Amino acid sequence: MEGKKNIATGFLIMGLFMAYGFLLIYLRDFAPGKEEWINSYGAGKHFESRLAHVHGNLFAFLNILIGYLLLQFKDKLQHAKIISWLALAGLLMPIGILSEVYFGLPPALVLIGAIAMTVSVVWLGMAFFKMKNINLNK
Repeated sequence: MEGKKNIATGFLIMGLFMAYGFLLIYLRDFAPGKEEWINSYGAGKHFESRLAHVHGNLFAFLNILIGYLLLQFKDKLQHAKIISWLALAGLLMPIGILSEVYFGLPPALVLIGAIAMTVSVVWLGMAFFKMKNINLNK
């Protein structure tokens, strides 16, 4: 059942990145050395951490939306399984950003995830564009 795993994973990842947002609030407002964190607002680890937080939630939401659409139109969409897996692979982007920030890993996951999510969104858009009849009243 294509789409179900996107919805479930999307909500779980969204919850994790929302919790990560609380860590960012702590670092900004309560942590020792918060002034240094605030001063690096637009650069370095601070910027990359916020980038991961925003993209993590965005890509999680996209997985929820893509999953819902795949479930609703499973009989009319071609390549649903590929689109589903590409959207899930897109989650590697924000995870890759965090792996860069905390472990110093190269940005390979960021690029793979960004490309996968972009391809899944474009592919799904093209699939809907090619669809003949959409009946929303099942």
